[in-house]
Amino acid sequence: MRIAYVCADRGVPVFGVKGSSNHVQEVVRVMAAQGAEVEIFASRIGGSPPPGLDGVTVHRLPRGPHASREEKERSALASNVFLRDALAAAGPFDMVYERHSLWSYAGMEYARHHHLPGLLEVNSPLIEEQRRYRELVLEKEATQSVARAFRAASALLGVSEGVARYLRSHAAVRSPVHVVPNGVDPDRFAPPPATSGWPRPFCVGFVGTLKPWHAVDDLIDAFATLRSQGGDARLLIVGDGPQRHILDMKVTACGLNHAVEFHGTVAPAEVPSLLASMDVAVAPYPQLADFYFSPLKLFEYMAAGRAIVAAAIGQIDRLVADGVTGLLYPPGDTAALTTALGRLMADEALRSRLGSAAREVAIRDHTWHAAIRRIFELAEAHSPTRSTMWSTG
Repeated sequence: MRIAYVCADRGVPVFGVKGSSNHVQEVVRVMAAQGAEVEIFASRIGGSPPPGLDGVTVHRLPRGPHASREEKERSALASNVFLRDALAAAGPFDMVYERHSLWSYAGMEYARHHHLPGLLEVNSPLIEEQRRYRELVLEKEATQSVARAFRAASALLGVSEGVARYLRSHAAVRSPVHVVPNGVDPDRFAPPPATSGWPRPFCVGFVGTLKPWHAVDDLIDAFATLRSQGGDARLLIVGDGPQRHILDMKVTACGLNHAVEFHGTVAPAEVPSLLASMDVAVAPYPQLADFYFSPLKLFEYMAAGRAIVAAAIGQIDRLVADGVTGLLYPPGDTAALTTALGRLMADEALRSRLGSAAREVAIRDHTWHAAIRRIFELAEAHSPTRSTMWSTG
């Protein structure tokens, strides 16, 4: 079977190191591992193919001009013509699978026109995000573009219940909506064997982009309090983003430069070893009215067998069982976060028990292989011409 994987989002380098890049790579890698011939259609490549994707054919879509915001948006809209022609030239395909991006609708319309299953993966309400966090000039055109993609899709796949609710309430959605959460490759994150040696500082860690909704500032506050209560602890922050400078200043103001390390952005292949160096991995979030994320970091924390502390928001309290596979705290409550960290710092056996249980759940319920099998089942179920080509045994 031949699959056209479309990622027209100019902010997602498909071979890059962002969380969204890692998501693209895992989906394509596992699709190929399950017998599909996948060709990528992407606006931004971001480097050489990582291991396992060397033989994947990549069709480059227009990257866009360095121009005004309006000119960039018009260019992104115009690239639908290029995508339509590129799909036609590279076809025929058995399915079009697209990571939804704000201005792209040609992939889903191509699939509908050719009577193929067109599955649209939706990670967030993009217009609302663009309006709130960035800039949106051509709002009418963006609304029309999103509506065209939603109408043309055979099925829409939300990565969380929050995204699925948004899709079901959208006037343009006429096809079934399913929830297919993110996943993880447990083999990549196998915990290292226990070692003995000189004592080392208790390590609290975070992996992700440094953006306001990740509440790393709360984590720094909680860590500062933990340090003030005694004990040798360090904080490892893996990732980068627009809040890096603010967080740097906060660490300095707290007098924690000697205890906090900003490791910066790393390739996905480096994340497992960094997680292995952490005693506790944290997923902090503030109180948000519309939390719709399916955090990749949580699945990776679980697969790595780390003791997890996470804000109980959105679907997190269904992924992490409090006291069983991690410790939960009310979002934005830094005192409760500090208490959870202190509890784990004092109890190595609890850390080990929570981490082992989390890994078992990741292996049982949250692998990328299970997610892709589900996607193939949905492709067959929503194919205009039903066949058995999607069976993966």
